[in-house]
Amino acid sequence: MVCIACDLQSIYMDEYFNFLYCSHHLLVSSSSLCLSVLLIVHICCGFLGYVDVYQVHAIISFWVTILLILFSSNLQKQREHHEIPCSLNIEVDTISNLPGHIVDKILSHLPLRDAVRTSILSSKWRYRWVTLPYLVFDNHSVLVSTQDQTLTKNKLVSIVDHVLLLHNGPIHKFKLSHKDLQGVSDIDRWILYLSRGSVKDFILEIWKGHRYRLPSSIYSCQKLVHLELFNCLLKPPPLFNGFKSLKSLDLQHITMDQLAFELMISSCPLLERLTLMNFDGFSLLNIHTPNLLFFDVGGVFEDVSFQDTLHLAVVSIGLYVNSGIERNLAFGSTGNLIKFFACLPHIQRLEVQSFFLKYLAAGIIPGKLPSPCLELSFLSIRINFNDMEENLAALCLLRSSPNLQELELLARPEEQVTARMASKISDIFQNFPFNQLRLIKIVGISGIRQELSFINFLLANTPVLERMTVKPSSVDSGWDLVKELLRFRRASMFAEIIYLDP
Repeated sequence: MVCIACDLQSIYMDEYFNFLYCSHHLLVSSSSLCLSVLLIVHICCGFLGYVDVYQVHAIISFWVTILLILFSSNLQKQREHHEIPCSLNIEVDTISNLPGHIVDKILSHLPLRDAVRTSILSSKWRYRWVTLPYLVFDNHSVLVSTQDQTLTKNKLVSIVDHVLLLHNGPIHKFKLSHKDLQGVSDIDRWILYLSRGSVKDFILEIWKGHRYRLPSSIYSCQKLVHLELFNCLLKPPPLFNGFKSLKSLDLQHITMDQLAFELMISSCPLLERLTLMNFDGFSLLNIHTPNLLFFDVGGVFEDVSFQDTLHLAVVSIGLYVNSGIERNLAFGSTGNLIKFFACLPHIQRLEVQSFFLKYLAAGIIPGKLPSPCLELSFLSIRINFNDMEENLAALCLLRSSPNLQELELLARPEEQVTARMASKISDIFQNFPFNQLRLIKIVGISGIRQELSFINFLLANTPVLERMTVKPSSVDSGWDLVKELLRFRRASMFAEIIYLDP
């Protein structure tokens, strides 16, 4: 074990050895705390030029913590022994005698590579890092200078292998996310090792190569509370019954079939946060999670529906393509708006991104939802002002949110104005007061009539408005836009209009 530990330390310690050695002896033997502080700062300043920029914060935090502990220790000694003659004072190795919980706290704030290097501070610090319950292998913890892919892979594998071999105690968090990491078979071994323990937080991000197929052992980690996967292929075994302790699931750039996705989501009874980004293999987002509080999705899908999501409070949803939306309108006479909000009675924050407003506008668009969103306080909408249906859908959301306090409108001008829109632009903006709306932000407009009509409508129906921020898409029509904004009547005498340059 000693040979293995030395091998790992040789990977991490070459450039740090002289620095830590000198610093340790300085702290132990110096008779003046002030002198120690000055010299440590001097050494740090000279040393920082040779380390990676990402390590600066960790190094400074580490030594500031040490110095504060030393200062407190010296102050306490002076209070307790101020009557004892100086000749009886005995120098104490403060670093070696730090309480265990303070040492653990210091190590927990350091990148793994720096935590390993603390082994040379004293004999009591040696191997202290092997009990760390949080193991993070990322760009900060593992620096690979070579461009050779084989050498890079070998070094990464060697470091992870050494750390896991030396580790003693439970591992609660394991994060593997390195810019040079590819889906190598060694990851299977590490996941198998973790599945035999009590890992609660598992993060795997494969930044290069094809989708990495997760081994079946990952589905045995029944104590998982947070699972985060990037660029992975998920194929749960037939007997998989979900993660019973999972509260947070983050899946990005993943492949998974429809049935497996629905079974996984519905078989996590404690799930509170769900993030889905850029997925393939399934196109129907049937969300059945009774404890869900947060839902963030962005990708290409055909339909989204909620069941038993009465506690869902934060929703951010983006549909990345504009094609095929019209083919999925057959929901009887209700339309997508009513269907979407049927199981969201307690929604507090909603972000409608990309083309999702076009999805909501499919089918019949009511003037107001049957059940208003009484708790919705923030609404962000990506909207094409040239589209009549999108304008109607946006107005429906506004009228159905009586307690809305903050509104964000992001222009999406990808289509020409239709004849129907041009002929009925004045008919859709009927007076309707928004008595709680205080902040409005409008971004990406070009000053066309449809956009100005919407702004005019908002200013005339927000009696408590405090600030409206407008940021156009270009400077071409900036001055004309300002003149139009100043001309509009405002329902709030305190409303401030702020123009931001694009």
